[in-house]
Amino acid sequence: MKHQRLTRQSWIDAGLEALVASGPVALAAEPLARALGATKGSFYWHFKDVPEFQYALLKDWQSRALMQVADALAKDGNAEERLRDFGARILGDVQDPALRAWARTSTEVAEAVTQVDAERLRYITSLLQHLGVKNPGFALCCLGALAGLPQVGESSDPAAAYETLVDLVLALK
Repeated sequence: MKHQRLTRQSWIDAGLEALVASGPVALAAEPLARALGATKGSFYWHFKDVPEFQYALLKDWQSRALMQVADALAKDGNAEERLRDFGARILGDVQDPALRAWARTSTEVAEAVTQVDAERLRYITSLLQHLGVKNPGFALCCLGALAGLPQVGESSDPAAAYETLVDLVLALK
């Protein structure tokens, strides 16, 4: 029986799944190899060592997160709908909270998350300005909600809470 050859991206994707499921402690060659039914040799074929793998995983997430902002900027349409859609996309990303948790123990991860947040904040600020909301604190509240709501607990509904926040911000303009 032939096994499918794993790519560098296969390892990164498996690492992101493991990060979501078990945190950064799962980002090691042996448990990932076991989960993929592969050998550690396959891991080391694609990555010099675990830190290089973790860096590649981080850059993969950061690249996709920044692309999400670029894609949102390229869209036309109603600023309110775009604000709501942008929030829903972030809240729907299970990797985002996992990266934020990892950032509490890694300066490198914290820097990447900060860069992503800066771009997200610029975009949210721009949308709110289009809607006549000039106070930059409202944009920061929206970003804070997107970062924090997934951490509140399983019984909460982060998407509904974000929608309520947007309603409130727009009512106060």
